[in-house]
Amino acid sequence: MKILVVQDYLRSGGTERQSIHLTRAFAGAGHSATLLTFRPGGALAGALGGVNHRSLLAFDSHLDWFAPGLLRAAGAAAPDIVLCMGRMANCYAGFIQGRCPDAAVVGTMRTGRPLPWLFRRSLRRVRHIVANSRAAGRTLVDTLRLPAADITVIHNSLVFGETGAATRNEELRARWGAGPKTTILLCVAMFRPGKNQHELIDIAAGLPPDLDWQLWLAGDGVTRTACEHAASVRRLGRRVKFLGLQQDPSPLYAAADIAVHASSTESLSNFVIEAQAHGLPAVVYNVQGIDECFLPGDTGIVISRGDRDGFRQAMLRFARAPQAGRETRAARARAYAAATFDPQKHVRDYLDLFSRLVRRDV
Repeated sequence: MKILVVQDYLRSGGTERQSIHLTRAFAGAGHSATLLTFRPGGALAGALGGVNHRSLLAFDSHLDWFAPGLLRAAGAAAPDIVLCMGRMANCYAGFIQGRCPDAAVVGTMRTGRPLPWLFRRSLRRVRHIVANSRAAGRTLVDTLRLPAADITVIHNSLVFGETGAATRNEELRARWGAGPKTTILLCVAMFRPGKNQHELIDIAAGLPPDLDWQLWLAGDGVTRTACEHAASVRRLGRRVKFLGLQQDPSPLYAAADIAVHASSTESLSNFVIEAQAHGLPAVVYNVQGIDECFLPGDTGIVISRGDRDGFRQAMLRFARAPQAGRETRAARARAYAAATFDPQKHVRDYLDLFSRLVRRDV
């Protein structure tokens, strides 16, 4: 099959990592796969090794929606399948289907944010839709009134999965000033509206004084400066650490104790499933699909949005758990993540769907 994966820009988000992973895996399975982006460059451009990639522009317009020549490029590629990843690519998906009537254009639902009109319009025009969580699939049926037969749920794949040994990375902890008994709270996410790292800082600031804790915030983006200011104003420089963009956050998972996430924009959190794959329990605000990332009430706890005290109590429950209990819970988390978000199964599910769509069109 000739597969075209469309993504606007390779910023440092989970969807962009999935786009690169899928394009590489499709090619590895023997298919002609190309990743087409609107803009060149991006934080993840260095992760493109071995991926057939082209961009519409020779320069960075800094405009996510600007896609000159997209329909012409899609038509010239003569693909069997076009997989649209991310908000902007999906806004164009309906136009791509019109330009490439012989191709099966597959839209994706990977967000908990309200969908723009063009996105919703495209979902009604494409050949099929992949939702990355059961909750996202229900939203498409119940809210957008799309036919359930046109929707397939395929969970995100682990990009940074289990590392094997469950040995804590004491060297990295010490580098950031954490002692053997320090509870490290970890969030790996872009700094942008909706990810709500500012709220994590506020929540952690209210933890009891007898708890030795640090909050590690890995990532970069437009809201980072404001979050750094908030930590400084609260005099939390010793507690809150800004680790910057991590091309591979696996060492952070191996050093941390609890994954924390206050995002309001998810459909399925790559960060949380990766943390589970490394055995970290999770405390998260309730958002679409988040309870599919772990075993609720066991390897993760879902908190109602705005319940900061409940969030703190859940963190304390994990922080103060006996060591034996932590180890058995970590084993269950790793097993659940390995079974649910297996990269090979993820790729097979996509390719099986693509084969069905191509056969249906013959």
